[in-house]
Amino acid sequence: SVVMPLSDIPAAYNLVAVAFADNLTGTPGGITFNLSSAELGGYTVPQFKADIAAIRAQGRKVILSVGGEKGNVIVSNATEAKNFADTAYGLMQEYGFDGVDIDLEHGINATYMSSALHQLSAKAGPNLIIAMAPQTIDYQATSMGYYQLTLAIKDILTIVNTQYYNSGAMMGCNQQVYSQGSIDFLTSLTCIQLEMGLRPDQVGIGVPAVQAAAGGGYQPIANVIKAVDCLETGTGCGTFKPATPYGKIGGVMTWSINWDKKNNYALATAVGARLGTGSGGGGQAIERAAAGTFTPL
Repeated sequence: SVVMPLSDIPAAYNLVAVAFADNLTGTPGGITFNLSSAELGGYTVPQFKADIAAIRAQGRKVILSVGGEKGNVIVSNATEAKNFADTAYGLMQEYGFDGVDIDLEHGINATYMSSALHQLSAKAGPNLIIAMAPQTIDYQATSMGYYQLTLAIKDILTIVNTQYYNSGAMMGCNQQVYSQGSIDFLTSLTCIQLEMGLRPDQVGIGVPAVQAAAGGGYQPIANVIKAVDCLETGTGCGTFKPATPYGKIGGVMTWSINWDKKNNYALATAVGARLGTGSGGGGQAIERAAAGTFTPL
């Protein structure tokens, strides 16, 4: 895609996830953050911190994403859980992050990650933002780690944005199988989280900003808006239609702001207008996107 400082991010993105945290060497379960200044044309840590502060001053939020395709942070015992909470809170204090985004794609221990996040919540207080970006497979069975983690932290969870891309066909909440790249894929799979005990505002939809941003699963932005309409009001649906509309959901996440910039922010413009985030800060929903160039991928 393209590289960019945080100061370039449009106001429509009112929850920005900076990708990615790194493992902290010598501290199992701990995380750290290393700004890729050289890749970003000399973007300095002081400027990065100032840009975070400027976004937050506008009423928007900035969180730190943990994991990604190649990041593998393991939290599998009490010590690692405490280390995760302590180091995550330290990074929040150092950089001004409002919370964390859990994007672990190499397995997750629900018991100890729940412990880590509850410890972080106790440190940070009620304004802590906890987001997650699971893959579609993670909600296909109640035995999956993300499924169990979601239920374990629903008391402190801000939003879960499943990645509805880079996926094969999956089963929706009606026990029917749908292929990625369709409105039905977005609505029937999002329905799983909406029916498992989360509030509608805790559930979002994750989509690629452009076709090149994912190996599969891209669909026109108009389809994404229709999926939001379907879940919220029962209009714009494909063959799957919820029995009862859910009302306002949490919003839409995209991978990534960088890819959206390459497309003249077409997704931010259209989805931000639909969700009411285009003027910055307020509106009905969170539109969260990962800025995916701050550490080497």
